[in-house]
Amino acid sequence: MAEDSDDKTEEPTGKRLSNAREEGNVAQSTEAKILASLIAALILVGMLAPGMARDLKAVLTPFIEHPHTFALDQYALSRLTLELGLAVAKIMAWPLIIVVVLALALSIAQTQGILWVPKKLMPNFEKLNPMQGVKRLFSVNQLIELFKALLKLTLIGGVLGFGIWRHMPEFPNLATVGIEDLLSYLKDQVYWLVFVTLLAVAVIAISDYLFQRWRWMEKMRMTKQEVKDEHKQNEGDPQVKARIRSIRVQRARKRMMAAVPKADVVVTNPTHYAVALKYDQESMNAPILVAKGADLVAKRIRDLATENEVPIVENPPLARALYASVELDEEIPPEHYKTVAEVIGYVMRLKGQSAN
Repeated sequence: MAEDSDDKTEEPTGKRLSNAREEGNVAQSTEAKILASLIAALILVGMLAPGMARDLKAVLTPFIEHPHTFALDQYALSRLTLELGLAVAKIMAWPLIIVVVLALALSIAQTQGILWVPKKLMPNFEKLNPMQGVKRLFSVNQLIELFKALLKLTLIGGVLGFGIWRHMPEFPNLATVGIEDLLSYLKDQVYWLVFVTLLAVAVIAISDYLFQRWRWMEKMRMTKQEVKDEHKQNEGDPQVKARIRSIRVQRARKRMMAAVPKADVVVTNPTHYAVALKYDQESMNAPILVAKGADLVAKRIRDLATENEVPIVENPPLARALYASVELDEEIPPEHYKTVAEVIGYVMRLKGQSAN
């Protein structure tokens, strides 16, 4: 039964995840950014709000208590507006910086580092297509986002509603307390509501990020064919690699066969194995194996030896041992010195007898 090419059953490879990241395709949660904004709001309310209020009061008090001291001509009014705007901006700078830094920090944490994708900045005119807009509006993703928004409103609304409901018995008594006590009570309740809301949004943000991560990993899954194709790109086509290996083997065999006529002796099994040895007393410490083969290759070595009058000696144990333990152009190991010396000595005696 043929494999369905659209059946994405394989885990995404590191290369696929890396390519997706380079294109800006990463798992992100909007709820995490909302969480950052709420954390910033909590910091502002808990730490910076009193100081900001004092600074704003100092800046705005002259305008409220002594408005008659300011000139109202066009030039003076423009300069006054600019000075007032700069003063307020200076006071609000730190809160804005905190909000931006927290939002960036959470975005970087989600993308696991700074991600710069210039392609994302290019205008996409397909988004101006009304039909595409309608499709996006009624897509599965939008339905999921709508469900998440309703769930979020329900959870946060329920938490806030419960917080207000549990303090409702205290509301009638607030009419009898002084203004300072009332403000202190309201401040505590606001802190509590912000804190509880922050916890609720944190639960939503963590859950949403895990969900987005899971969806992203599902989209990144690959078919078996895609894994094979990527492996071919990384490692090379197996057929091509096999062909290259075959060419290398053929070339090595040609070089090996070319060395057989120059050998001093060929040791055989007698039919299954053949090894060709060469030895020069003046330039070599030990005999060198210049060719070896089994079955058909062994027959070719024997044929070449016969054609070029290279002596052939039958010694099955030595032939098998040298074939298994010695590579081409390597010296024979010391444990075979004695046996090989006997063979070469035998060959030398044959050559000497032939010369006589």
